[in-house]
Amino acid sequence: MLGTLTQNGQDTAATNENVLAALASKTFFWLDLDDGTVDGTVAELLGTHFGFHPLAVQSAERFSQRPRIDDYDNFMYLVTRGADPEQKGNAEVHCFWTDTYVVTVRRGACPAIQAVRERLGHHRAAETASPQIVIVYLIIDALVESFFPVLSDFDDRIDALEDDILKAPTEAQLGLLFDMKRSLMEMRKVITPQRDMMATINSGVTDVPGMTEEATRYFRDLYDHLIRMADLVDSYRDLLSSVMDTHLSTVSNRLNVVMKQLAIIATIFLPLSWMTGFFGQNFNLLVTHYLIPSWTFYVFGLGTEVVAVGLLYILFRRRGWLGGPTV
Repeated sequence: MLGTLTQNGQDTAATNENVLAALASKTFFWLDLDDGTVDGTVAELLGTHFGFHPLAVQSAERFSQRPRIDDYDNFMYLVTRGADPEQKGNAEVHCFWTDTYVVTVRRGACPAIQAVRERLGHHRAAETASPQIVIVYLIIDALVESFFPVLSDFDDRIDALEDDILKAPTEAQLGLLFDMKRSLMEMRKVITPQRDMMATINSGVTDVPGMTEEATRYFRDLYDHLIRMADLVDSYRDLLSSVMDTHLSTVSNRLNVVMKQLAIIATIFLPLSWMTGFFGQNFNLLVTHYLIPSWTFYVFGLGTEVVAVGLLYILFRRRGWLGGPTV
């Protein structure tokens, strides 16, 4: 079993002997379990020695869950998640806590846990709140803060993608738009329930052990951050829809330009085809009386075609189809 046991400011390996000794000492401790598979040993430890409810233990075995907080008879169970842009599954933490200990279960290396260890004991909340609330708050805060750089990068990517679309829309950009929209929806599925969870804690609907009036202020700050991130996600989703409309409009406009150019070419060749077809008829009267004299060939055979092209050019120019001012 991999993990770390923190008690009296000292970190030790989370062996069964150390964990059982910490439980027997009745001194506050934090047990952080790092198990990529959450095997039977960890499940037995949580269910048998800590006495957690089987439903909570079963939930700790499954990751990619919806953030939530559950109030059991003798402990609290909380699932909190952070930004996971690379889909590694290491931004989710399951917390069990009572008045005397906190147990966290994670999968793989979690940067938020390392950040908590660096801040634990130095954060101002430690002076006014119980240790279990400080640990839970710092874990949630570290996971929530991980969304801000991801959203900031998302904003830059949207701006760059919009500029590229205005220059030259491609099919690859459309695929990237769908991928970004899917990523936003995944973040929304994490941020929105986490915001609702903070609302239940701050409103007092859920009785959190160890919560104080001063600690509530820190959780309200988390709630404000989550509201801001939820608003950003919604605005980015609308912005992506607008960028997608821009892509489709740009492609449609380019297609219209091409079709207009082809229509102009076809229109120019229409009278030319009619005239060459008419004067190319092999009738004796038309050939001997009208086309054999040289001046009639140049006037009727070629002159009418040049006049037709000139008139069409003037017409297209006056209509603004060639880029000039319309009349």
